[in-house]
Amino acid sequence: YVITHGSSQQGRPTVRRGTAWCHEPERWRVDMKLLVCVDLSDSTEIIVKNIEEITRAIPAKVWLLHNAMPEPDFVEFTVDPLAAREALAKKFHAEHRQIQELADRMRNAGVDTTALLVHGPTVETILKEASDLQVDMIVVGSHGRGAMYQLLMGSISEAVLHKSPFPILVVPTHKRA
Repeated sequence: YVITHGSSQQGRPTVRRGTAWCHEPERWRVDMKLLVCVDLSDSTEIIVKNIEEITRAIPAKVWLLHNAMPEPDFVEFTVDPLAAREALAKKFHAEHRQIQELADRMRNAGVDTTALLVHGPTVETILKEASDLQVDMIVVGSHGRGAMYQLLMGSISEAVLHKSPFPILVVPTHKRA
């Protein structure tokens, strides 16, 4: 964002976002566009509370994104395909309800929020959504797992941080010693 003074016709501040210029007679305001990635674990509450606090100070449009990717065990449907599909449908329905409830709560707190339940490879899906929405920043949580877990499993937050062309806000969600 670039704010210049006196460059509009009436000498009011003009805000430049990308290539669009705007000015408002009474007051000027630019909403940030945040893609907030949540996994619906206990850390989600910490991330959402932080975003609610941030948006009290900085107006923002928020997209709450949850990637409802099936667990690797679910992918094959080897035992009973119908039962596996039904279990997966229940899981997706529950996740959809949870993400909608979070978005409703944020909207009730005055935050312009949209819930997104997406499917796909997690890091690539996050980056694609960020690009499609033209966000200003991606927000992710850090679980603070140990080095062995990181070595074996990797970290979604870390992968997003390294691959993203967008600024990243990492919210620590673990207790520090």
